[in-house]
Parts: sequence; structure tokens; C-alpha cells
Amino acid sequence: MPDTAGEFKREIGRCREIFEKKARDYGTSWRILRLPSLTDQIYIKANRIRSIQEKGSHLVEEGVVPEFVAMVNYATMALIQIELGGSGDDELPIDQAMSLYDKHIKSTTDLMTAKNHDYGEAWRQMRVSSMVDLILMKIRRIKQIEDNDGKTIISEGVEGSYQDIINYSIFCLIRLEESSR
Repeated sequence: MPDTAGEFKREIGRCREIFEKKARDYGTSWRILRLPSLTDQIYIKANRIRSIQEKGSHLVEEGVVPEFVAMVNYATMALIQIELGGSGDDELPIDQAMSLYDKHIKSTTDLMTAKNHDYGEAWRQMRVSSMVDLILMKIRRIKQIEDNDGKTIISEGVEGSYQDIINYSIFCLIRLEESSR
């Protein structure tokens, strides 16, 4: 029987470690980015993964795993930006940035746990390529909401889509780890 909570925690740990190391190297320079810029960064990563999947090869040394990690971290940055009220020149102390990271990852993990219960771990039967397509769809939805100045008629805001991107990215990392064994 799979240990989804443990696998999820392991992959989140990998993403968090990279986020923290980059924060120590660069500070929180990402605070300058507006939400559409973060959305575009996620798009670049997802589009590269899809391109590699379709071509069956890549010329840049990094494979797809760092791209999934980056999508987790960029989407978490977006959630932090939403909470803090958008972009700003102000740097965050590393401890505060990590605390905000952990807060948003916890709420995203809680969402995953609830959905995973209701959907019966359907993601385990999905192809990684399908989850990438779903991430790209979520990005298009976010862009449409951004283009509408954040206004929706019936849909949830962008926060839920960013959380779904994090969860699908983690699921992909888990699936890739399983397939490498």
C-alpha cells in the first residue's frame, strides 16, 4: 500500500530545501515579481516539460525533475505574494520567508489530503504527461483570471489553481521516483 503522506512529505522536503538554499543565495529577490510574472515562470517550466515529453529528448542538461521542483516553488511564491499583497521591493528575512513557505505548503498539503481521499488516489493511475497538461490548463485559467483583473463569475480565484499546480507537480515527482526504481 502506498505511503502518499510520506512520499508527499519527502518531495516537499526536496522542494523546500532548494527554496531555502536559493533564498540564502539570492535573498527574496522574487518579491519584485508580479503575479503574472510568476505565472509565466510556471508556464515556462511546464511548457519545457511538455516539449521534452513530445520530443523525447532535451539539449539543456537538466531534465524534468528540476522543472517540477521549480513549479512547486514558483507557485508557493505566488501564494506568498497574494498573502503579502503583491510585489514589492522589500526583502523578507529568510526565517519569515520559510515560515510563509511552510504555511502555504501545509494548507496545500491539507487540500491534497482531502482531495486524495475523495478521489481515491486517482493520480496514481494517471500519466505524468496528463498531469502536465492539467498544469498547463491551470496556468491558462490563472492567466485568464489575471487578464480579467482577478474577477470571476463562478470560479474560484487563482489560489486554488496555484495549489493544484503544486499538488500535481508533487504527484509527478512521486510518479517519476517510482518509475526510476
